[in-house]
Amino acid sequence: MIKLDFPEPDFKTRLENGQPAIFDSIRQRWVALTPEEWVRQNILQWLILRGGVPKASIAVEKKIKLGVLSRRFDVLVHDRNTQPWMLIECKADTVQLDESVLMQILSYNLSVPVKYLLITNGQDCHLAERGGEVSSWLSDFPHYPNQ
Repeated sequence: MIKLDFPEPDFKTRLENGQPAIFDSIRQRWVALTPEEWVRQNILQWLILRGGVPKASIAVEKKIKLGVLSRRFDVLVHDRNTQPWMLIECKADTVQLDESVLMQILSYNLSVPVKYLLITNGQDCHLAERGGEVSSWLSDFPHYPNQ
């Protein structure tokens, strides 16, 4: 498990039709502020402010095909050469990061191969480095590639 110290929240929020919404600076639009979205926005802020990831290298909730099924990943980080580098699956803070969450991100990895897989519920973060058929759990966040 890795420890990510999230920056102090500096989000724009408002009510839309009586429901809380948060401004997503990556998608450049207001989205419903669900518990999962709160985790997603915190990880996005961490990637940009502490992880050194440029906003232009981050994709949020894009559709992918898994065989005949359509799914959406939470966050995909590209390297500076626009190659997929890290997939992130966000869950609400009440969701356990169990085998089903791991299997979900691994299935996304079939469609979008990356070097790193991160699952988080905002409290716990598990990061795996993919290396062929073998994956290893990391204790530190990798440096964003400069090339």
